[in-house]
Amino acid sequence: MRRTSVTTLSFSRASKEQAKARIALTGPTGSGKTYTALIVAGEIGQRVALIDTERGSASKYADEFTFDTLQLTRFEPSALIDALAVAAHAGYDALIVDSFSHFWSGTGGILEQVDHAAKRAGGGNSFAGWKEARPMERAMIDALLAYPGHVIVTMRAKTEYVVDSDERGRKVPRKVGLKPDQRDGIEYEFDIVGELDQENTLVVAKSRAKSLSGMVIHEPDGRFAGLVLEWLDAGRPAPTVADYVAAAADPEAGYDQLRNLYEEVARRHLLEAAVLDPDGRPITLAKLIVQQGNKAKNRVVRAADTDQDRWREAA
Repeated sequence: MRRTSVTTLSFSRASKEQAKARIALTGPTGSGKTYTALIVAGEIGQRVALIDTERGSASKYADEFTFDTLQLTRFEPSALIDALAVAAHAGYDALIVDSFSHFWSGTGGILEQVDHAAKRAGGGNSFAGWKEARPMERAMIDALLAYPGHVIVTMRAKTEYVVDSDERGRKVPRKVGLKPDQRDGIEYEFDIVGELDQENTLVVAKSRAKSLSGMVIHEPDGRFAGLVLEWLDAGRPAPTVADYVAAAADPEAGYDQLRNLYEEVARRHLLEAAVLDPDGRPITLAKLIVQQGNKAKNRVVRAADTDQDRWREAA
């Protein structure tokens, strides 16, 4: 394995930049995940898009919230990446994936991809299945986290019933949420993770925003979203994916300039951002910059060949 030369490594002073929300909301059916996501998205974004995997159920709230929706019926990782590219190109500054669980356990989701790959390998070899599916899963998550606007995902929680005592001492069953229906450790990918229960109470289980850590809110509203936005806006402005797409598309950009652009995008962990190429096809930001860099290099070669031909004609 090739190692990075120590001469290319250097430390720099850390600074906080303005950021986009990366929020996950988990809970059992009926806990208010979609409704809460729409509240938060409407407060922190101006144009809201929702990727609907729940047979159009989010549209039942269209009389209370303004948002555009895209309904999917298959949940291959590539389907989410393509939807992210279209949403980014359209300029939605808040995106909801409702629910992200379908891209794990739904039709065409990661678990199905593993099963199909294992069967192709022969003997149902699950190791071979995961070896093929993991890169698809990683590309999907990287594209989601690199989206140029705010991202809120909902995840179903596997549920069970526990028996509690009410105020009269009677035993009553209560539904509780367990782990999200997604891969283990998925919560580490998000800055804020909220768990909703059947009473629509949100518990902030994880937060990189100190002001939100451990917060318990019954029926979260715009005030919660305001605290999220206050934390996100603290810091200096940072370049956006749209800025990098525009820089890559600049017809005057030279090869060296585009190579430096690629390195900057890599440092910001945005190479896997899903965008559209000049022909409207989904592509990663990394591939877009490389394509434009190759075009710039070819322009230089053609210009050199033209100059040489002219010199020969003059001779």
